[in-house]
Amino acid sequence: MTYAHLPSVITVVIPHLNQRLGLFRCLAALDAGHRRADEIIVVDNGSDRPPIEICAQFENVRLLHQPAAGPGLARNLGVENAVGNVLAFIDADCIPSPEWLAVAQHVLKSGQVDILGGDVRIVCEDRKSLTMVEAYESIFAYRMDRYIARQGFTGTGNLVMRRDVFDRVGPFAGLTTAEDREWGQRATALGEHIHFAPDMGVFHPARASFADLQAKWDRQISHDMQLCTGWQGKLRWTAKAVMLAASPIAEIPQILMSKRITGARDRAKAFICLAGIRLHRSARMLQILGGGNTGHYIARWNRSDAG
Repeated sequence: MTYAHLPSVITVVIPHLNQRLGLFRCLAALDAGHRRADEIIVVDNGSDRPPIEICAQFENVRLLHQPAAGPGLARNLGVENAVGNVLAFIDADCIPSPEWLAVAQHVLKSGQVDILGGDVRIVCEDRKSLTMVEAYESIFAYRMDRYIARQGFTGTGNLVMRRDVFDRVGPFAGLTTAEDREWGQRATALGEHIHFAPDMGVFHPARASFADLQAKWDRQISHDMQLCTGWQGKLRWTAKAVMLAASPIAEIPQILMSKRITGARDRAKAFICLAGIRLHRSARMLQILGGGNTGHYIARWNRSDAG
């Protein structure tokens, strides 16, 4: 019997760390979905208040605890305890669309693809009055189609796969690695194909402040620096840092043409934020090259909420 004829049993795995409000919204959206999960595993990664009562409000939700830090390790524990032949990964602060699992099941049932990366859009507090970070992230964040086409990975905030694929590729890496990129590129190197599913949508909140956006890039830069070895790597790193500072000019056409935001004011906000964050990235790259502490930035892997 081929996979296309097997019934789909879907396990959703959600790593969690101090995001109680986000987790409640995520679970509520899953509960209201057109295709509900057969099993949801929330893996707490050391929260100040484990979300026991939040998980208890929903059916088919199990709460596990992973004491070792890192969302990749939390996901691995969830997979180890999963009963599904389909694994769906989402972050605790994300909101799946009503069609999320229904689309995933439909596409996987074709038997033509094994790994799906879905579209991720930014949720804004007021679409009529975007903050600079909201305007910027609406255009430039979570461009999963590009990640899949150009870099061979997709984000773990919206990732669905057959269980046997995970078993072949192996577990996610720990906190010191950009685990979504590393896993996806490992899968691609083994001959697996990641399919972009634009209708498999997830909504992600924008970062609350420019400082949060800086922290996100500090973590990414620290991961990237670990791959920079030898004098040639350091030379390329320095060149990239210098080019980043001037790169916002080249992004003006994309800002003007993007359909993800409207209006001249919001496009101007997006450019100002883009210029600011790329200058920050450039300066941070040069600082870390000179011996900055990468471990400090990597440890800040999640955004806590007030719940």
